[in-house]
Amino acid sequence: MKRNNLGLIKRRLDEIYRLYDRRFIYSDPVELVHRFSDARDIEVAGLLASSLAYGRVESIKKAIEKVMDVMDWKPYRFVMEFSPKKDGRLFKDFLYRFNDGRDIAALLYFAKQMIAECGSIEGFFLKGYSLGATPMREALERFTESVLSLDSGGIYGTKGLPSSAGVRFFFPAPSTGSACKRLNLYLRWMVRREEPDFGIWKRVSPSDLIIPLDTHMARISRLIGLTERRNPGWKMAEEITASLKRLAPEDPVKYDFAITRLGILEECKKGCRGCHIKDICVEAEKV
Repeated sequence: MKRNNLGLIKRRLDEIYRLYDRRFIYSDPVELVHRFSDARDIEVAGLLASSLAYGRVESIKKAIEKVMDVMDWKPYRFVMEFSPKKDGRLFKDFLYRFNDGRDIAALLYFAKQMIAECGSIEGFFLKGYSLGATPMREALERFTESVLSLDSGGIYGTKGLPSSAGVRFFFPAPSTGSACKRLNLYLRWMVRREEPDFGIWKRVSPSDLIIPLDTHMARISRLIGLTERRNPGWKMAEEITASLKRLAPEDPVKYDFAITRLGILEECKKGCRGCHIKDICVEAEKV
């Protein structure tokens, strides 16, 4: 990102940040998490919603709603009373793309164990994170390793967690090259203090967050010069975050929701004439 473009890029991103406010949560899975006011429900619902946040938004929301219906929309209470043997079968008919009911049961059982051990999912995350001292890459590595070492309750019919278990898809590691989009999305929801996020995790700094890299963020970030990389992955997520830190050092992922609306709402496909970022977009120059 060229230094002489910083001011203009920041102005344009600030414009879309103000434009795509809470009114647009209908276009995001976070809308369903906003149905809750208790921080304990938000933390559990957020983990579920972010874990399933792959694919088209409407399909994602339907999948989340199916699980919430089983939980009677009381996620914290359901998780804390969850028994793999007794309650795992409640999700036997669930299927969403790569994941089935066993994966949901395992995810909820993991959440129960995290809360039982550390008082909250935040507390469990903090086992591998120290404010201002732990790079997020390292923190996510530790978090994923710790979660996947929890008891899987025989949900997959084996004593340990099989290497093919679908719940592993919810907990990738940066060391594999994964952008860890859904984990970074969960952290954004929990940590950032401004809407559409919740800011209920007080012991993790927003300045340490990494952008939740999806196809929309990758494409638009290339168009406006936030990254020169072509292959989406952890390194691209770090590069985009580093660029955004030059605009908002204390809150580098603040523009994530706004930038991705341009893709999700297909604003970027409607032509450049009325686009809010056309004067910082390399493709607009060709039109």
